[in-house]
Amino acid sequence: MQTFTMIAQVIAALSILVLIHELGHFLAAKLFKIKVDKFYLFFDFLFPMPSVLNFALFKFKKGDTEYGLGWFPMGGYVQINGMVDENMGNQDLTNPAEPWEFRSKPAWQRMVVMLGGIIFNVILGIIIFAGIKYYYGEKMLINGTVKHGIAPSELAQEMGFKLGDKIEAVNGKTIIHLDDALNSEILMSEKPYYTVKRNDSIIEVKLPDDFLKKLTKKTKGAFFTPRMELYVQKVNSGSAAEKAGLQPKDKIIGVDTIKIILFEEFQPLLMAYKGKSTKLTVVRNNDTLALTALIGTDGKLGFMPTDLNWKFDTVSYSLLSSIPAGINQAYETIANQVAGWGKIFKGDIPLNKAVQGPIGIADYFGPTWDWLNFWMLTALISMGLAFMNFLPIPALDGGHVVLLIIEMITKKPISIKTQERVQTVGTIILLTLMVLIFGNDIINKFK
Repeated sequence: MQTFTMIAQVIAALSILVLIHELGHFLAAKLFKIKVDKFYLFFDFLFPMPSVLNFALFKFKKGDTEYGLGWFPMGGYVQINGMVDENMGNQDLTNPAEPWEFRSKPAWQRMVVMLGGIIFNVILGIIIFAGIKYYYGEKMLINGTVKHGIAPSELAQEMGFKLGDKIEAVNGKTIIHLDDALNSEILMSEKPYYTVKRNDSIIEVKLPDDFLKKLTKKTKGAFFTPRMELYVQKVNSGSAAEKAGLQPKDKIIGVDTIKIILFEEFQPLLMAYKGKSTKLTVVRNNDTLALTALIGTDGKLGFMPTDLNWKFDTVSYSLLSSIPAGINQAYETIANQVAGWGKIFKGDIPLNKAVQGPIGIADYFGPTWDWLNFWMLTALISMGLAFMNFLPIPALDGGHVVLLIIEMITKKPISIKTQERVQTVGTIILLTLMVLIFGNDIINKFK
């Protein structure tokens, strides 16, 4: 069921993103009275080979356009009449251009059509970011209330962090909210360093130059997490925790005869008792209770932990104020994309560790449907899709834009044969990237 939930979230998110992207191309084409032959969610062929396995799960025709749902769930497309791309089908472009064809329109209009998908993905990202700000606001953990410090990952320990370190500052700047201790700005900075309180001493932890390379290679999950006392925030319906009688705000202080204080002590005990019944010692209000729980074979009980000693700053947004906040977050996301690709080209981040396919993305959505997480990931992927499509790679929107810029500078149209050759090169690049991405996903899955 959990796998199905992850798959459903990936398909739902990608469907939204593809529809919006292709709608941008479609509406721009219609604006300039260009005929659109097809509008498809998913491909009705084995991408990127338009003549292989041609069939649709569902289709209908309205006006000049055939709308449909393809069988190959790796994207979608609009087939614009008179345009050279991987979806051109059996169009004959040797005849003189008709008024309704893409190739008969001025270069600036064709430019707008090619940028339509990118623009719509950016707009979608802004709308979602603004919607999240308006509906959920922002909840930031106050660093000073994390009284037990952090639990560093294995990689963080290699970098010099120790269990219980309390982060005071990053790059000389005092940290008010723990969320700011490992944000994208810090990741992209040169020679980041942390000031931490360790027992009664102040220590500097400097991250090495190859930090990002090691981060993408070794770390699964958070680089470090706040150490929490073990309170129950939410009990999953039908879970072992619910059957045991756990309730929100319960504090777990023991497993069997072993006393615990922190969540990190609780996790290995669950694994030791997986598939078995054991006693949980719980404080509820001022009473101490003994509950019997059957630990799942995966070593889980089925509840969301928290620490009720933590304090948060919450920022609420009006509908009006959420819009500039959404625009700002979209801008920061694109800026991080640019910085990230700069790190890739410099060799700080391996390309095969920086890209994720549907399998890798599914892990980020998680096994339960969390709407906040779903919409945040959808917005981030939308911005990433816009950025990737803007790259000057043949077959992507950015590749078409480059050809149009050349045409506008030289005042001469690019020949159909040249466009077809460029498209062939682009198709090879896309196939190579697909193999890399899926191969990387599969390898990471079995690590």
